[in-house]
Amino acid sequence: MDSGDLLPVGRRVAYWRGRRRLSQQMLADRLGKSKSWVDKVERGVRALDRVSTLHDIAAVLRIDAAVLLGRDARPAEATERTEGVERIRAALSAYEITLGRATQRPAVLADRLTRQVGHGWVTYQHARYPQLVDLLPPLLADAQRTHARDPATGRGPLVEAYRITAALLVKVGEADLAWLAADRAVAVATGDRALVAAAVVQLGQALRASGRARAARSAALAAAYRIAPADPDDGTPQELSLCGALLVQAALAAARHGDEASATELLGEAAAMADRVGEGHDHHRTGFGPTTVGSARVAVAVELGAARAAVTWHERTTRRDAWRWLPAEHRAAHLLDAARAYLQADDPASAGRALVDAERTAPAEVRHRPAARSVLAQVVRDPHAPATIVQLALALGVT
Repeated sequence: MDSGDLLPVGRRVAYWRGRRRLSQQMLADRLGKSKSWVDKVERGVRALDRVSTLHDIAAVLRIDAAVLLGRDARPAEATERTEGVERIRAALSAYEITLGRATQRPAVLADRLTRQVGHGWVTYQHARYPQLVDLLPPLLADAQRTHARDPATGRGPLVEAYRITAALLVKVGEADLAWLAADRAVAVATGDRALVAAAVVQLGQALRASGRARAARSAALAAAYRIAPADPDDGTPQELSLCGALLVQAALAAARHGDEASATELLGEAAAMADRVGEGHDHHRTGFGPTTVGSARVAVAVELGAARAAVTWHERTTRRDAWRWLPAEHRAAHLLDAARAYLQADDPASAGRALVDAERTAPAEVRHRPAARSVLAQVVRDPHAPATIVQLALALGVT
């Protein structure tokens, strides 16, 4: 089966049935099905859209279920993700410049480094995580080298490089390593209020992901009130965006440890600032605005177990015109939260549709996030899960 990746599932069943020297009737008898059922499956007239059925066929044919989908039993994506994280870990573990060791790579000009950082953020916002994994180690090395040569000019790009790294590591489930990157961003930013506030956005994410919700809330609030203008009417969009994004982080942290009153109050403050900032902006890479606050309301409601409220906010948020302006990463992450909300509301069919939309919007958001795999595992257990979800689950080894 040299071109097996091109064959549909039914043709694979026929191929492996032939390899095992089974007739359609023999396969049908072992599955407890009719010969007509097997024939329709092999001709593609009947879809194999249940995990249990695929596993039953694979067991009779003595192959891994993933083979029926033309995938390796161990997805290559998992290996690549692990190797990529190790390369980032190595980059964060390099102390050559701090220790005064000579390096072969020359320092990068600040303008070029700024462009590289911008490219890194765009890659993240498009949820191209495998590409970003490759970009980050050399970007971190270049940013560290430039900062060592010229701390004043290199500080901003280095903080941003650490922020991107922390954001990605949170996505792929490496919370403690993300905390290290975010902590370094804060340390390098010290002395610049805006840079510190921007770095604490990722610090809050990393602390929350590592189970330190109270610390995340404390850090986010401290940074928010430090950057907040004395009079909101006099605040610049940049200040309001940073302050609002930090209040959102504090609200998410409050919800994580069950403090509904604080979470609601903090989101109300963030919403007022978002109205002043308006839609369609990305100050300090926060993407802050009314629609992102609406999206945060969904995540907070899910954390609090308020499924119906989460679903209502999801439907309201995605009807906004500005929803289409959000980066693919943000929209797909929101759809994962929506899927969790639908599961809490005992609506696995809608959860499945949200997952399909998320995978269509940003495949890596579903394929590379452990949190997404957890949701996928819950959705695929439903007997009416969409065929696309069943195939995705099997391809990723989630059953």
